[in-house]
Amino acid sequence: MNHIISIILIGIALSMDTFSLSLGIGTFNVSNKKALTLSLIVGMMHFIMPFIGTILGDKLIQIFELKTDILLGIILIFIAINMFIDLIKHQEETFNLSLLGMILFAFGVSLDSFSVGLGMKAITSNIYLAMSIFAICSSLFTYIGVFVGRCANKLLGTYANIIGVIILFILGLFHLI
Repeated sequence: MNHIISIILIGIALSMDTFSLSLGIGTFNVSNKKALTLSLIVGMMHFIMPFIGTILGDKLIQIFELKTDILLGIILIFIAINMFIDLIKHQEETFNLSLLGMILFAFGVSLDSFSVGLGMKAITSNIYLAMSIFAICSSLFTYIGVFVGRCANKLLGTYANIIGVIILFILGLFHLI
């Protein structure tokens, strides 16, 4: 029972960056369908990445010097720039988050779950349960983040969009440093 509580807490911790970044995306009035799609893709990535981490383990880290923070930083800055361009254009009331953008976002926020997968066998012998919990937590946190961001947009209008861009850009820079 204690290991399940630990897994849930790890799942929540892995989902916190997803939540904060989803807030920024939500300020651009992402539709319910896109929010749900994004949530499902993030959940799938939080299932797949620890699985890959578990399989590949230390061998991958020895072959490649992985700098996951730098990759995440580049992805976040890329998304922030696209959001800023949409904001300047004023042509669209919503940010058009493409499928590729969703996959890149999901990949970026699930990199930390890959590293958890590297040590997954030390946490639990039931890795499928752990990966399922990670997926559920990240999906929920993504959807809630987009929803809260949308509410902020209704209250603050364009200022919420600017705040969303700034949050993503600053978090991207933070990961690059």
